[in-house]
Amino acid sequence: MSFVIPCHNEQDNLRPLVAAVGEAADPLKLTYEIVIVDDCSSDRSWAVLRELAAADARVRGLRFAQNSGQSAALWAGMQAARGRYLVTLDADLQNDPRDVPEFIKALAKADCVCGSRIGARGQGDNFIRIVSSRIANWVRNRLSGENVTDAGCCYRAFKRECIADLKFFKGMHRFLPTLFKIEGFTITEIPVRHNPRSAGVSHYGVWNRLFASFYDLLAVRWMQRRMFKFKIAEKIN
Repeated sequence: MSFVIPCHNEQDNLRPLVAAVGEAADPLKLTYEIVIVDDCSSDRSWAVLRELAAADARVRGLRFAQNSGQSAALWAGMQAARGRYLVTLDADLQNDPRDVPEFIKALAKADCVCGSRIGARGQGDNFIRIVSSRIANWVRNRLSGENVTDAGCCYRAFKRECIADLKFFKGMHRFLPTLFKIEGFTITEIPVRHNPRSAGVSHYGVWNRLFASFYDLLAVRWMQRRMFKFKIAEKIN
């Protein structure tokens, strides 16, 4: 299993994050790796990551030459990951690794398991972030015909084949469940914890929750209507 984690200026969260992933995964007797992609942080994130990797071979790191955004960091991590199953989560510890066993159970019945923070949102976010997230989810679902309750949550687990033919674009991390459905994979949701941020600064606000992804949403809607699928029945030679 591969834990894929984008990171930007999270120097104070990386050590407790790696420790929390280990505490969740080790009792399950999993063979796992932690792939952290540093999106050209301006703090000591990369230095901390190098120290973590030197102490534990399961920790792997990539560093971008320039800031490229969350979607690019997730995509680079997913491409570098070696696991049969991939778990994506944020580096700020608002996604709680203690939920990993529930993701693994749910993967027995679906190709992709999405975390939903709806029930726990009030524990980790202020009123403005909660409201903007709900509006953004409503707009995405309305235009895409989707029914995922928390499309903005990047805490997900899925089988490697889900990304085999994925079409990469900026902002794709918000629409992975829909993109997987386009490819014919099954999706389910589970409730997850949502912790308050204890260090660092959030990179998201009302603007990028409500408006910045609108053009991406239109692209996804176009893909839903225009992409075709086929299956080869037989081959000669």
